[in-house]
Amino acid sequence: MDDQNKNLLLATGLSFAVMLAWFAIAPPQTAPPPEQAQSETAPLATTAPGTADVNPNLGSGNAQAVADAGRITISTPRLEGSLSLLAGRIDDLRLKDYTETIEEGSEIVTLLSPEGSAHAYYGINGWAAASGVSPADVPGPTTLWSSNSTRLTPTSPVTLTWNNGKGLAFERVVSVDENFMFSVEQTVRNDGTAPVALAPYGQIARHGEPPNLKGFFILHEGMVRMSDGELNETKYDNMPEFDINPKERAPADVVQVAEGGWIGFTDHYWMTTIVPQGAFKSVAKYDVNNDVYLTEAVQPTQTIEAGGSTTVTSQFFAGAKEWEVIRSYQKDKGVDRFVDSIDWGWFYFLTKPIFWLLHTMNGFIGNMGWSIIGLTLVIKALLLPLAYKSYVSMARMKELQPEMEKLKERAGDDRQKMQQGMMELYKKNKVNPAAGCLPILPQIPIFFSLYKVIFVTLELRHASWFGPFQDLSAPDPTSIINLFGLLPWGAPDPGSIVALILIGILPLLLGISMWMQQKLNPAPTDPTQAMIFAWMPWVFMFMLGGFASGLVVYWIANNTITFIQQYSIMRSQGVKPDVFGNITSGFKRSKKKS
Repeated sequence: MDDQNKNLLLATGLSFAVMLAWFAIAPPQTAPPPEQAQSETAPLATTAPGTADVNPNLGSGNAQAVADAGRITISTPRLEGSLSLLAGRIDDLRLKDYTETIEEGSEIVTLLSPEGSAHAYYGINGWAAASGVSPADVPGPTTLWSSNSTRLTPTSPVTLTWNNGKGLAFERVVSVDENFMFSVEQTVRNDGTAPVALAPYGQIARHGEPPNLKGFFILHEGMVRMSDGELNETKYDNMPEFDINPKERAPADVVQVAEGGWIGFTDHYWMTTIVPQGAFKSVAKYDVNNDVYLTEAVQPTQTIEAGGSTTVTSQFFAGAKEWEVIRSYQKDKGVDRFVDSIDWGWFYFLTKPIFWLLHTMNGFIGNMGWSIIGLTLVIKALLLPLAYKSYVSMARMKELQPEMEKLKERAGDDRQKMQQGMMELYKKNKVNPAAGCLPILPQIPIFFSLYKVIFVTLELRHASWFGPFQDLSAPDPTSIINLFGLLPWGAPDPGSIVALILIGILPLLLGISMWMQQKLNPAPTDPTQAMIFAWMPWVFMFMLGGFASGLVVYWIANNTITFIQQYSIMRSQGVKPDVFGNITSGFKRSKKKS
């Protein structure tokens, strides 16, 4: 077997190895459920400033009481569900504007579920006893409240009341706005004869890891909080690894917030967050005994003199991570850096402006697919000066091609002489051989940032383009096996190994666009280089085939615009790329080799 055939087989093997490795590590995968941590930790409790102990939120034992307790209906333009009178839990919530899939008749997204359900997830408010009152005499997870209202709407708040029978009367007013923010105003009145000290708190409990975790390195899922301007994120599977906190009696991470912030849980597209007013103790912890993930905001201890009262307010966000809505809470409601609850990543200085531009363009165009193409045009326009220098340099190198061929003939097998001669030739003609890489370098972080925007932001979820492309955050749903929908049988499930091989129309167009870019220049004379270049478009076609279709649309548009730019600039420099000749010469070489 000659060297050329050996190289061809090696390239084939490496290409398939790259594709299989990429398929194994790159697509979003569901994280396996964590092993139940074993510990002798005491029942869960936490401590507010001073000596106030938050009532334990046990991971089991309240399910029947929750089922038996009365409920108040929650009905807003964007939310539906109910609030339990047991602890005043907001534990039943669905998002009217979002469905689980794009299929007709798909159920709307369920965000919160009561204790006793398969994936319990809810918010609770209460008071922690500090002095002058016992923990059993303050409202907590097992308190049964009373209310004369049966319906919570943006125009009709509900008032919950509870009296401990020992001189303390508690009142809680719960309201909700037109989007996803609840306000909880807690009041305690001391009708006794001695002062008492209490600390108000808000708590979010999540029983077990949430279903359908993406478990993908590019996306954060888990605890998220802002503490005096500092963002902190911890994935669900890392929360059990917190150090045991003696006061919390659990694996916990505690931060004292001096001025303001928030804490909660974030998933791919949805989030729950407690937003207290002013200073608070921010607690993230894991209940080892009951497999419950908890976030808490414990506000400063309040001392209520006999005959006096006090009122504190906090907010509870439960909904979709819509950029405009979250930004409005940051700008109009003073929720510190709330936009950072969206996972912008390390390249936030790129992802934020890229998303803003894409979002703005979509507002004018009204179609996310065309907006992505418009975004590509803007990015290419911004990089045009860099591209111009690169393509001018490439055109000059093309002019030097005859002299380089003569140099190769003179140098023969002497590689050192060949290299020295090439460097002198470049220097004499003021050509930078590395200039061709200049447009590629900024494309790498831009490509990654756009991928992050498309994968992470809610605005791309279920965003349609045309025809079969009804979800640009998902892989191409078409397949070559049914001629991209022309034949009367279905395509493989997106994300499967079969779908990766039997690619759709977008990955195919991506490969063709990369191949056409190559044909602006003759193939390298070195056989090994020529073979690598020949395989590269088709390897990338399969590698990127399982990516979000919106990202593949960007890359096709990028390649097409690059082809037009390079062709035009080279023509302006007196060089006419022989695209057709380069294509036919490739087939001639293949025919000759065979």
